[in-house]
Amino acid sequence: MKVNMQVSLIAVMTLCGKISPGNLGSSEDRRLLEDIRAITDASLLGAGSLRAENAEMRGPGGSLPVARIRALITASGQLPWRERKIFRLGPRPLVFTAAHRVAALVEELEERAEIIGLPADGQALDLTAACRYLSQQRGVKKLLLEGGGGLNYQALRQGIVDELLITIAPKLSGDRQAATLLTGDGPLGSPFLGLELMSCRPAENGELFCRYRVRK
Repeated sequence: MKVNMQVSLIAVMTLCGKISPGNLGSSEDRRLLEDIRAITDASLLGAGSLRAENAEMRGPGGSLPVARIRALITASGQLPWRERKIFRLGPRPLVFTAAHRVAALVEELEERAEIIGLPADGQALDLTAACRYLSQQRGVKKLLLEGGGGLNYQALRQGIVDELLITIAPKLSGDRQAATLLTGDGPLGSPFLGLELMSCRPAENGELFCRYRVRK
């Protein structure tokens, strides 16, 4: 059941749907991401994205607001915490993981993060439970999903996403190994999940800044 929270999924992708490597967007796209972080209460990032990049989820001007939540999610409990700044700089992150992995991760990370256990939805973690915790326990009203493809897929499959904020970069990849906007085991609908285009703004550099609403 959907929690009373606005959930926005944000990403920049090539025209062929690739979201890696992580230098796809322009400085304008980066400013947009930072501005949206400033008007949301929390970000949620998948562990795969953290392994690929040294993400810190900073706001405008490189700020790290104390009250804003930076959350990670990992079903395996495997995080590159020794090499990532998010565990050293700014407020400590919140880490969602499988309930049976909480004790081990608490011991491994010590005081570097707050660990929250989640039930599983099949092979994936229950994102509705994560939203419920953020809403009821931490007062989050607006959550920003920052990917990657596995988290994006599960968030849409489990029905927690209200809108997608997609920057389409004027680039093509063609690399079958590159990460895509969504990575899952089957279609999200029959065969598609419908979206409604709410706005689309072109930039001088050829980027398109699009906002879609998920059709429920």
